[in-house]
Amino acid sequence: MSKIAFQDCYIQSLSHCYGCGKNNPEGHQLKSYWLDNYEGSKTIAHFTPKPYHTAIPGFVYGGLLASLIDCHGTGSAAAVVHYKNNLTIGSDPTIRFVTAALNINYLAPTPIDKQLELVGEFSQVKDNKVIVDITLSTNNVICVKGEVVAVKMPATFK
Repeated sequence: MSKIAFQDCYIQSLSHCYGCGKNNPEGHQLKSYWLDNYEGSKTIAHFTPKPYHTAIPGFVYGGLLASLIDCHGTGSAAAVVHYKNNLTIGSDPTIRFVTAALNINYLAPTPIDKQLELVGEFSQVKDNKVIVDITLSTNNVICVKGEVVAVKMPATFK
């Protein structure tokens, strides 16, 4: 696994996301990396829910799970486009992605007292659009599957 998270390479002015921004101390601080031996094809992130992420006692709120998939997807999209173009993430020009569509399928209740693992795989990679399929699991049980359609961030966002 890469030692530096994709999100930690973003320029300061684009690091405020509630889900993954290093400049948002109140946010989730999600960190995404290349999965070992899968650089350019699979990504991984881990997150441990807090008690206040409860939906019903013992289980994680589904909105949190969707937001983790969202942020892992856009971070993975930025990383793979940098990789494909032989660029270092965080280099100039800044390439960031935003979510155009988010599709979530909840498959099993997600226990709140376990570390969550998100694994992303790319089903489409273009310079302006990336589709990332993500599984969220805990204890080897897939709880959620998601698809993130990420598009290159418009210049008006910068």
